[in-house]
Amino acid sequence: MTKPKKRLLVVGDRVLVKVEDGEQRTKVGLYLPPSAIDSQAVQGGDIVSTGPGLAMPDLTDQGDEPWRIGGSNREARYVPMQARVGDFALFFRKAAVEITFENEQYLVVPQAAILALVRDTAREDIPEY
Repeated sequence: MTKPKKRLLVVGDRVLVKVEDGEQRTKVGLYLPPSAIDSQAVQGGDIVSTGPGLAMPDLTDQGDEPWRIGGSNREARYVPMQARVGDFALFFRKAAVEITFENEQYLVVPQAAILALVRDTAREDIPEY
């Protein structure tokens, strides 16, 4: 019997980014080792997973204690994420938290730290700007 693989779930308004290892190339074609890149404030990587978004309060039944969760059949509602799996994200490096999961290196980045997204325009469900 094989042991089932674990799944990594991202919570809240965060994304899981896989950063390419190895050397980075500058605009003029020079290759820089990772130690030379550590001083940069912005980093990029491919988004491999996203959280559900920022949780929204249910305003239908506030009563005297709006923080209290009533009823067990209430579904959570979220402000949707702009980032999607497959996007390339440029983000503030200092906001990222590095984790290792099943011998793979990832960065967990809050959506607020993402500066720009590069998305495949072939997908029809995305408005162009």
